[in-house]
Amino acid sequence: MRSTTPKLLPALPFWLSLFLIPLIWFGAIQGGWALALVPLSTWYLFSALDLISSVNTKNADPETPEAALFWYRAITLIWTPIQLITLFGLLWYVPRAEHLTIFQSWAVFFGMGVISGTVGINYSHELMHQKPKIERWLGDILLASVLYSHFRTEHLLVHHPWVGTPRDAVTARYNEGFHRFFPRVLRECLTSAINAEKAMLARRNKSSWSLSNPFWRYAALQVGFLILSLILGGPLGVFLFVTQAFVAIWQLELANYVEHYGLTRKHLGNGRYEHVKPRHSWNASHRWSNWLLINLQRHSDHHYKPDRRFPLLQTYDDVDAPQLPHGYPLMTFAAMIPPIWRRIMNPRVRRWRAMYYPEITDWAPYKTGTNPMPSRG
Repeated sequence: MRSTTPKLLPALPFWLSLFLIPLIWFGAIQGGWALALVPLSTWYLFSALDLISSVNTKNADPETPEAALFWYRAITLIWTPIQLITLFGLLWYVPRAEHLTIFQSWAVFFGMGVISGTVGINYSHELMHQKPKIERWLGDILLASVLYSHFRTEHLLVHHPWVGTPRDAVTARYNEGFHRFFPRVLRECLTSAINAEKAMLARRNKSSWSLSNPFWRYAALQVGFLILSLILGGPLGVFLFVTQAFVAIWQLELANYVEHYGLTRKHLGNGRYEHVKPRHSWNASHRWSNWLLINLQRHSDHHYKPDRRFPLLQTYDDVDAPQLPHGYPLMTFAAMIPPIWRRIMNPRVRRWRAMYYPEITDWAPYKTGTNPMPSRG
């Protein structure tokens, strides 16, 4: 019989994100060199720790009872108030801090954006997939705090059903550099989210202007946060709030770029595609970055079983899922430099194609966004 007793010790590594809160406050109070601590910690420290430690290929029992996951769930539940208190506390403090120049104030909120993107949006991603309304609301609040509320709609109604197909904007095309991917996704994802909600409401015989449309909630939360930032910090506060939001969105889309780069599902004809499998997402078993990102890098299993809570996500070997050579912190850094990224990833994509789809000889349609019909060799 499986134990339902929650255990704190195994869950503690996933609470590492909390150490970023005193770091951001220390940077704001100290100024100067301390402003670099948050980016250095999330991007470089965890990359270094990944490099010197072994990968974690152990899998938890996927049938573990919900009650046994209390301490894992707790970090995602408490993060929303922690992030809001930190964000709006800084919006009050920084504009009044005489020791901070305008550039240093901007640097504080660059670091805050790293936190709200690396941790906050990641936790909102976990929360939006859950059934309890309180968790979905907490996820909505986190997304509104970075002015990216439509991500929930786009992620659940577009990305998951259509990942690895031309209908999914977030699936980065082979040879598409991040600097082309980023503006394209910003434009296409908002449009696809609006259209997805409109289609869902139409199936329920409701107008897109219906109060059932979550975009009303998205707008109210985002406008409310902008007004609060104006009250706390004046025009500078609004600028700093938008700064952290942009940095957070940039961090999210860097991760999105890495997660599915060059991977596609086979077109079966008549607009149908094969079922999503672990092979359609890049997998990474790097220990420390998975602790920081609550197993987001076990992305192959997340798309295979989207309703699994993060501690139960399974990892795969290179037979069942393509493997990243490094964790997300290092891979997203490489993604910012397209020649380095292509040198690392393009040979892996080509091996993936040869391994899983040797019968497809013409991959051009997968890049152009048409419904591809595989050529048979």
